[in-house]
Amino acid sequence: MRRPPRLVRDLHAGAHLDLFLVSAVASVLLIRFYLELTGYPSVGGATLHIAHMLWGGLLMLAALILLLAYLGRASRGWAALLGGVGFGTFIDEVGKFVTRDHDYFFRPAVALMYVVFIAAYMAGRTIRRRRVPVAEEYVVNALQELEQAAIHDLQPEERARALDYLARVPPEHPLAAVLVRPLAALVGGLAVTPSRRPALPQRVASAARRGYRRLTRHPVFWRALVVFFVAQLAFKLLHVLVLVLRPESGVTLAARVAFMGRNIDGYALPDWLQLGSSLISALFTTAGIMALARSHQRALRHFQRSILVSVFVTQVFMFYRAQWEALVVLAFNLLVLAALGYMRAHEAQDRLAA
Repeated sequence: MRRPPRLVRDLHAGAHLDLFLVSAVASVLLIRFYLELTGYPSVGGATLHIAHMLWGGLLMLAALILLLAYLGRASRGWAALLGGVGFGTFIDEVGKFVTRDHDYFFRPAVALMYVVFIAAYMAGRTIRRRRVPVAEEYVVNALQELEQAAIHDLQPEERARALDYLARVPPEHPLAAVLVRPLAALVGGLAVTPSRRPALPQRVASAARRGYRRLTRHPVFWRALVVFFVAQLAFKLLHVLVLVLRPESGVTLAARVAFMGRNIDGYALPDWLQLGSSLISALFTTAGIMALARSHQRALRHFQRSILVSVFVTQVFMFYRAQWEALVVLAFNLLVLAALGYMRAHEAQDRLAA
């Protein structure tokens, strides 16, 4: 007999994990911006220095108290927000704790923070996608919909989600007879409150979906997409050429071999790693351009892989060398990645509907 999972996943955790990461990154950027404007003031007077990582710890403590003491999605949302701000405030001072002289301005600190955020993002994606939800997870998440109904009211979409979760439990599962069928009958018989008018973000999303479908029916759209990625490919190749042909003053070929800031055949190791990842990203872009005539879905997948290589590998070394320039490139890459994910999702929906 299969053992039930020790940890049951929240099937709505994606929004909370995304909120945690966005608030963490935003807090780091806002703290650095504020400190730059104010000249890096010291809190605590002449004797003490109250590091802002302590405030981050207090915010993370508040998030834990919310999670441990309260029920409902609202408490989890606030915990994600407070925990994210607290974690960003905490990790912003990582430079002080990896250097002997407690250097807040340690050059690779931003790259280290970036790696931590990427690892957290990948961990969240892995938790959500590592396997298909099991019966126990479907049942517990259906009960969470009833939890929301008890706290507020039962919306039609909440009842539909609960019934959908219960319908996914295999009829031969032990829970089916003792819990699922009685619970489905209970949920199906509950009165619902009429759906509220969609919020502004939902209305904007619906309008965007309609606009996207109209746009993709126009043949110019896919030609423009090819032009965009050809330009991106040219930029990547130009970037590679700049790295390869850039003269290193005072350094001869094969003069020094070491790590981080020293050289291998005249170029720093971060340059070589950035060079290699840029070439891999360019190969995926080329594959996407070649696949576009045969399959939009395959081409978009290649383009997505190209951006993912840039985000997960190239950006790390860009942050090491030039933090603020890398931030601009990261923001652009994230926008392109979000657009590609949106396009892939709608291409898949249209293919299923066909």
